[in-house]
Amino acid sequence: MAKSTIKKIFDAFATRIGRGQVPGKDKKDSPSGISSPVVIVREDEKPVLAHVYVDNYDEVMANIEEPDRPMVAAEIEGRLGKWAQALGAGWQKYDRDKFIMIMDSKILDKLESGKFGILDNIREIKIGDRPHPTLSIGVGAEADSPSQGADYARVALDMALGRGGDQAVVKKGSKLYFYGGKTKAVEKRTKVKSRVLAGVLRELMEQSNRVYIMSHEMPDLDSIGSALGVYRCARYVGKEAKIVLRGSNHSIQYLLDQLEKREEYKDLFLSPNDALAGLDKDSLLVIVDTHRPVFVEAPELLDKAERVVVIDHHRKSADSIKDTILTYLEPSASSASELITEIVQYFDDRLKLTPVEADVLLAGITMDTKSFTFKTGVRTFEAASYLRRVGADPTSARQLFKDDMESFIARSDTVKKAEILFPGIAVSQCPAGIKNPSLIAAQAADSLLTIRGINASFVLAGADGGVIVSGRSLGNINVQVILEKLGGGGHLTIAGAQLEKITIKEAMNRVFNAVGEYLREEGENK
Repeated sequence: MAKSTIKKIFDAFATRIGRGQVPGKDKKDSPSGISSPVVIVREDEKPVLAHVYVDNYDEVMANIEEPDRPMVAAEIEGRLGKWAQALGAGWQKYDRDKFIMIMDSKILDKLESGKFGILDNIREIKIGDRPHPTLSIGVGAEADSPSQGADYARVALDMALGRGGDQAVVKKGSKLYFYGGKTKAVEKRTKVKSRVLAGVLRELMEQSNRVYIMSHEMPDLDSIGSALGVYRCARYVGKEAKIVLRGSNHSIQYLLDQLEKREEYKDLFLSPNDALAGLDKDSLLVIVDTHRPVFVEAPELLDKAERVVVIDHHRKSADSIKDTILTYLEPSASSASELITEIVQYFDDRLKLTPVEADVLLAGITMDTKSFTFKTGVRTFEAASYLRRVGADPTSARQLFKDDMESFIARSDTVKKAEILFPGIAVSQCPAGIKNPSLIAAQAADSLLTIRGINASFVLAGADGGVIVSGRSLGNINVQVILEKLGGGGHLTIAGAQLEKITIKEAMNRVFNAVGEYLREEGENK
């Protein structure tokens, strides 16, 4: 909906619910030529705008019989209407799956104290074993004008959708507040969208003099695999391409050793300083496997780049990279490697990955899905099937993330020391002084989930004067929400956080408090 249309609805509702004349209107705007009396609007009565979207409307309707579709649509609309009426809010449907609401700050306070219970209400609509409908709600509050309120609501909705849907986001000035997000991300991307994005990326590359590719700090197989896929696309259109890498780590060292043996990849990697020296206004910087500026391999490169593309599969965070010319953020995807594999398929029919590139992309998908057990959808298997057809060898891919004996022992010791923090939730810490603490913490957290009775795990490891926290879940506990309380993020089942200048004991207490707070909130919502 156009901003001007939203503003008109906002103004109309603001007048209808008794807020008096909208600021900025004078007697010239009145048909009678007589100005309306000025009404002083109290802070708690300021109009608040909310967008309400049914995330998976098309998927829900496609999976039920045609005669039943009107009943399901009516049930969704009826529950939303009763909800708005009970609140005393104004609401209007402007598309089959889109609604707009106007309320005041007092009503918003009620919604926030109730954790936006409408999210659960809609999810409880019975459709047998078919997908249940979910909502994304974006709320703009504490705005100085209807136009600013509309902008706030749009940003909040984008954030809710970018985090996978089934949640409400409230934007109050510069602050964002999150509610819900209990289910897995709704898969809304289509092959048409992937084809369009591949075409746009190709056009951007063709307009650039060179392409720099960068992932998050401490790269893993998923980030390097997706970077190699982008590299192959850039080389196909005849552009110089480099992957920015500050240094190696245990999880990618074997891969780097294999790449160094091949002449084609001799000058593939570039240090941040060298990349910074060569970056200019015609360069294209492609960020993969992260969308947060604090996590990129070289933040100084991001600050200088004028043309930035972001491709990521993590749920959107409030501090996402701004001013990009293209952002592809799809939290329903298993991995960045899956997204890039789709883009490669549609980039050009004649583009061919080398066997090692296909191996690394397959390894990235395998690693992030824990051997195709977590966050694995139909599109994940389609991507893996394509990679197999173009030469990926599952055995070779598996070799890329095998452990050495020292890492295996460290992981085993970490699992052995685990304790039950809350029922079904285990916590442990890595031995001091180990190599690759972040990798061992992640692997140990995964291993703990294989133990019967453990539904979520948190593993802490000391690193660089701080503490790394890896969280994992089978899906009934949202580790992303828990670790966001500590400044981290991720997915419902896989998340992480990095705590600066803190001891393991202090970090353990913070994890304990965050989990306790989450469980109390969940208990209040039931």
